[in-house]
Amino acid sequence: MTDTSRRAVLAGLGAGALALPALRARAATPTFALVTINQQALFFDQMNDGAKQAAEKAGVKLVIYNANNDPAAQNNAIDDYIQQKVQGLIVDAIDVNGLMPAVKAASSAGIPVVAVDAVLPAGPQKTQVGVDNIEGGQMAAKYLGDYVKANMGGKAQLGIVGALNSFIQNERQKGFQDALAGDPGIKLVQVVDGRNIQDNAMSVSETLLTGNPQLNTIYATGEPALIGALAAVDSQGRTGGVKVVGWDLSAAAIRAIDKGYCLAVVQQDPSLMGAASVDALVKLLKGESVPPKINTKLTLVTKENVDPYRAVFK
Repeated sequence: MTDTSRRAVLAGLGAGALALPALRARAATPTFALVTINQQALFFDQMNDGAKQAAEKAGVKLVIYNANNDPAAQNNAIDDYIQQKVQGLIVDAIDVNGLMPAVKAASSAGIPVVAVDAVLPAGPQKTQVGVDNIEGGQMAAKYLGDYVKANMGGKAQLGIVGALNSFIQNERQKGFQDALAGDPGIKLVQVVDGRNIQDNAMSVSETLLTGNPQLNTIYATGEPALIGALAAVDSQGRTGGVKVVGWDLSAAAIRAIDKGYCLAVVQQDPSLMGAASVDALVKLLKGESVPPKINTKLTLVTKENVDPYRAVFK
């Protein structure tokens, strides 16, 4: 072997020796997976952004799966992530009961699971990150009840635009209805199911309004329901006679607040939810403990306090 060849071989070995630790470092970077509901609603996009920022700060890799409102797709995604041996899972369940076998399988495989937003039944998940949806429904009900007493003679015909396939939105509906149960002046006329899809919510809201010409109040349990309900009220020319309360701000909701037919919106902090979920997994990976429940704040947004949100929802 010539000196030139020997130097080339040694140089190659040196490069390999330098490359090996780098490969090991890349392989050692933990991977977390976030299984979300959809990427149509701004709420979930904001949750994803918060999780991404927290993952980058912590030096972990984050992969995000969009189930596109399909419960079976969420189960399949978790099965795939188990096979890929991710180091942590964050799940925002569509079907909270139907997802539990997959959650248990992940836990049995040694993968810690954090539930975010949707509340899972008791199980092996390490913590629940989110808000008190019952409380949020009660907040909306109190605001609407007070408004009806002060501005509508104490009487109202109410419609609810829900998402009956969503556990958390059913909780919001329950909290709202229970809080108004003792108010004889507010009559619940009909509940319609938008299935957490904006176009569906608008269609069923139009049917609700057409079928109930005396309807003058609406409660919407989520972002797609609220945007759909507001669009229906506007398209039918009833912005002067129908008042809406609901969940999750959007540009459309802020415009309706400005015009006066959206009274109040229960606002969460989805970015904080995503970040808190990643932070919880980072702690668990380090062998630290996390509380069984991590609550994030709720704010009731009205015309009095909407201004700080305008820059976010353009």
